[in-house]
Amino acid sequence: MPSIESYKIPSKRDNLYLRVARGHFATSHSHTNYFIDVTTQKSRLSEAKAVASELVSYYNSSTVVDTVLCLDGTQVIGTCLAEALTEGSFINLNAHKTIYIVTPEHTSGSQLLFRDSNVPMIENKHVLVLAASVTTGYTARSAIEAINYYGGNVAGVAAIFATANECMGYDVKSVFDGKDIPDYASYGSHECPMCKAGKPVDALVNSYGFSKL
Repeated sequence: MPSIESYKIPSKRDNLYLRVARGHFATSHSHTNYFIDVTTQKSRLSEAKAVASELVSYYNSSTVVDTVLCLDGTQVIGTCLAEALTEGSFINLNAHKTIYIVTPEHTSGSQLLFRDSNVPMIENKHVLVLAASVTTGYTARSAIEAINYYGGNVAGVAAIFATANECMGYDVKSVFDGKDIPDYASYGSHECPMCKAGKPVDALVNSYGFSKL
């Protein structure tokens, strides 16, 4: 963890924590004062199942989900979430009465792309966007725009951690939120008070993790 101030935030489940570090971190489109480490939630089956179990309650009564669009490497969680929705015998509209798990490609301009073979999993389907985090909303907005472009219907936005309550008019549901980290802040790179105060960046961050400087 690239900071002295690192700790875990517990959830209602014994095997599910949000691991965070306080410092100065830079993403491709913002600077933040916390690094949200969701590596184990994305790669450890027991934690992925725990995240899915928390999120499924938001969608198990009135939301149709045909496809889970996995961002930020959340495919394991997406699979667990789809399994939980399927086990509950919840309504879905695709012909096979199952749920698709898809991951988009990214163009050089950071737009989301689906190949022709994957478009049927989006077109005319109710697509749930699943992200590791939704703070600036940049990635979630790209996903919503892509779903609309390819003729799908956005079923909602889900995340492990989110500070945003909505994105482009859609509710954002998460396991952890701003109440768990009240002083969490995200800034444009040219507006970052830590940069203005001369505090060096501790690490570069993307969906794969961090690289300490």
